[in-house]
Amino acid sequence: MDIFSIFSIIGTIAFAVSGAIVAMEEEYDILGVFVLGLVTAFGGGVVRNLLIGMPVTSLWNQGHLFKIAMIAMTIAFILPADWIQRWRRSEAFFDAIGLSAFAIQGALYATQMKHPLSAVLVAAMLTGIGGGIIRDVLAGRKPLVLKDEIYAVWAMLAGLVIALGWFKSTLELLFLFVVVITFRMLSVYFNWKLPRRSLKPAPAEQHTKGEAV
Repeated sequence: MDIFSIFSIIGTIAFAVSGAIVAMEEEYDILGVFVLGLVTAFGGGVVRNLLIGMPVTSLWNQGHLFKIAMIAMTIAFILPADWIQRWRRSEAFFDAIGLSAFAIQGALYATQMKHPLSAVLVAAMLTGIGGGIIRDVLAGRKPLVLKDEIYAVWAMLAGLVIALGWFKSTLELLFLFVVVITFRMLSVYFNWKLPRRSLKPAPAEQHTKGEAV
């Protein structure tokens, strides 16, 4: 089993279960659970393939990953509710596993195709966060990766160091996998956020406008 297969399996399980849990939180039926889980697990890879020139139809050659995803989602669907609640307390950790695995996988695909640095960064980011964005949109949620958390940054940093050739061997990539997970969890624990600017009026301004009316 090569490093591509390892990261594909890890990311597929983590994101398929993540999508299934979100679907159950939104009270979708079993079909919705499987659809949302599959979209979460494979959506980022489809978008990546479109952008870096890989055939989208290569998705259908990943039958073993579909089976793995279906098994993972089925287990998640039949688990007792209290077990799922325990999983949700560790949701950020499993999400970090999927992010790290897929970001590295996307960067490896792009470098293997001799794409420039910018394409490697995009491939890493979209493979890592694309499925989660599609999942949140289909579930009627605002994508948290674009609003509340430092998330895509870690995927892009993984792509950067791979594109620069700093991590090549299997052991080095596994080390990078752990590093990305660690920084992702640190950002959750310490509530790190990127700078942002809101155009909504401040409460004092709203009060002033109300008095003027």
